[in-house]
Amino acid sequence: MSTDASYIAWLQDQIGGSAGQVSFRRMFGEYALYCDAKLVALVCDNQFYLKPTAAGRAALGEAAGATPIEASPYPGAKPCLLLGDLLEDRTVLARLVRLTAAELPLPAPKPPKQPKQPKPAKAPKATSARRAAASKGGGTGSTS
Repeated sequence: MSTDASYIAWLQDQIGGSAGQVSFRRMFGEYALYCDAKLVALVCDNQFYLKPTAAGRAALGEAAGATPIEASPYPGAKPCLLLGDLLEDRTVLARLVRLTAAELPLPAPKPPKQPKQPKPAKAPKATSARRAAASKGGGTGSTS
């Protein structure tokens, strides 16, 4: 099951502009949350998975009053902090996103794209009539 667009719209409203420059990008039927150009969370199957950082864990522990729940957003993924009822609290959610983004490094710059080089032109193929003439010995243009 993929994430609903209405759920993403609700999350955008919940986070608002208080967390920094926030954007969502659709990826493989799910969404990635970027804050200040850093990937801070994944939204898979209408669940919010925050990238684990020390600051995020500490803030989540304070807000929830318990050990944060870690879960993988999809099979084979690294565990993330699963936010449940805390999504309802705009202030806590924005703070978690902001703290996580502050602790994560900027993404590595992408190398510039190399211009495509034109492929060399192929020599035209001989037609069957030319091949037949060449195999009979005629068509070379020389007589002895």
